Amino acid sequence: MRTRVKFCGITRREDALQAVRLGADAIGLVFYSESPRAVSPQQAYQIVRELPPFVTVVGLFVNAAPGYLQQILERVPIDILQFHGEEPPEDCSHYGRAYIKAIRMAEGVDLPGLAQSYGSASALLLDTYQAGVPGGTGRAFDWGRVPKSLSKAVILAGGLTPENIAQAVKQVRPYAVDVSGGVERVKGVKDAAKMAAFMRGVDSVN
Repeated sequence: MRTRVKFCGITRREDALQAVRLGADAIGLVFYSESPRAVSPQQAYQIVRELPPFVTVVGLFVNAAPGYLQQILERVPIDILQFHGEEPPEDCSHYGRAYIKAIRMAEGVDLPGLAQSYGSASALLLDTYQAGVPGGTGRAFDWGRVPKSLSKAVILAGGLTPENIAQAVKQVRPYAVDVSGGVERVKGVKDAAKMAAFMRGVDSVN
C-alpha cells in the first residue's frame, strides 16, 4: 500500500500549493500559539480556500480549550483534527470529526494499550519525545520501537528529512508520514527543493 504524505506546519499559500503539486495527500495547519508555525484562523482560511479537491486539511491542536477549537471549526474547513497534548479520548471524539492522536515515544510507552484507549481515532501519530515539547523537535526516535502490527494506522513523524525518509518507510512501513521542520528553509517557511526530495524518497519505496 502506498505511504501517504502530510506536510505539516504550513503557514503560506504558496507552500500549500507546492505541496499539492508534488502530490502530498494532506497539509497540516498548527493552531497552537507557542509554535513558530502557528497560523491565525484568517491565515488558515486563506490557505485552505486555494486548495483543489481531494487534499485533506488537518488542524493541529495542543490542549486547546473547547470553545477555541469550536471557533476554528466554524471559520476554517478542516477535515481531520490532530491532538498533540494530553487530551483524553472523550475530548478527542467530542467534536464529531475524524481525529488523529499524537503519541510522544517516551520510554515505556504502551502503544497497544493507547491504540485500544483511543479506539475512536483514525490513526496514531508517533512522534519523538522531548520533555516539555509537544512536537516539532526535529529529532527522530528509534523506529525499531514501532510494533509491526498495531490495531490503529500508524503515521510516522519526528525528525524525518529527505535524507532519511526512504529508510524510515522501508523499516516502519507506516500508513503515512508527517514532516515539518525537515523540509523547511526557516521555521514556518517550506523549501520547495527539500519538499520535492522528500516526496522522491517516499516514492522510491512505494
